[in-house]
Amino acid sequence: MDEYNLWFSLVRLPNKSKLELLKSFKTTKEIWNQYKRKSNLIFYNNKIAEALESSWKCELLNCNNKELPLKNINMITFNDELYPSKLKDFDDAPSILFYEGNIKSLNEYPSVAVVGSRKCTNYGIEVTKLITKELCVNNISIISGLARGIDTYAHYACVSEGRYTCAVLGSGIDVIYPKENKTLYKNVASNGCIISEYPPGTKPYASNFPVRNRIISALSDVILVVEAGVKSGSLITAGLALEQGKDVIVVPGSVFSEQSQGTNKLIKDGAYVFTSMEDIFDLIGIKYSPPGTNNNMQISSKQAKIFSVISNNPIHIDDIIRITNIDIKQLYEVLFELQLKNAIMCLAGNYYVKVNNAI
Repeated sequence: MDEYNLWFSLVRLPNKSKLELLKSFKTTKEIWNQYKRKSNLIFYNNKIAEALESSWKCELLNCNNKELPLKNINMITFNDELYPSKLKDFDDAPSILFYEGNIKSLNEYPSVAVVGSRKCTNYGIEVTKLITKELCVNNISIISGLARGIDTYAHYACVSEGRYTCAVLGSGIDVIYPKENKTLYKNVASNGCIISEYPPGTKPYASNFPVRNRIISALSDVILVVEAGVKSGSLITAGLALEQGKDVIVVPGSVFSEQSQGTNKLIKDGAYVFTSMEDIFDLIGIKYSPPGTNNNMQISSKQAKIFSVISNNPIHIDDIIRITNIDIKQLYEVLFELQLKNAIMCLAGNYYVKVNNAI
């Protein structure tokens, strides 16, 4: 662990100021050396000089220097080779990142941010799991924030498939929040990467999360919003993504659901609408090859049971529930699987209809 990097992570200056110092002097060691020599007029700025000097706390640096490697925590600066290349395009990129796991793959694969409500519905959960699974098995990295709700299920779907996913924290790298995600945290670190721009020990203050959302969107080629209320942090991520020139695609939801009010507004304001997996792959610029074809598609017995009650005439989901007597949570999952197979399609008002020549 580099003590100069540790020192610089503790310097209380705006991130943009720290980034300018790194761009000017290349390494944190050189920043310290040039500061001690007062080799540049910038170091005569009292605010900068005081911040640099006061952050050099030998006892704390020595402690972290010993403890962080034992926790498998590493550091990189903006100028390091492993620093995520997608972040470098923005003038508010983190000057320093703490990470655990494989950060290298962030530079190797296309990526999609999957974000949504902490208070998600069964519909949101099943949609998240199915879309995320389809993306990650096609070697697309999943970026999210390890928060409750949609974030958790997105990471979980990747971990279940043994695929790469990256969690961006709004706390120190060694502070797991929420606490119930401790096992998921470890699995994400094993299957992908955990990153944070905050020094170790930083608590999950509410003000941290809007700031970290810019990293989630910046690391991603496309941002997928599954569910979001009118005041959801996911809307902040979507807004940041648009400012960064990223495409935002939204899963439409019921007009009666509070958790769809934000997502439906995004659609109203011009976001792309998710209707099939092809929609996301088209935005990424990758051809999507669905599992199977319409003529020889393999379906499970449960899928066949649902498919048998859907015809060329639209049928409402309530009627499907009544006829099949299947739990609505499982029903949403199967219906979505059949949509991914292009066997059925969903119409406005929760009506479903068979696709011509399907199966």
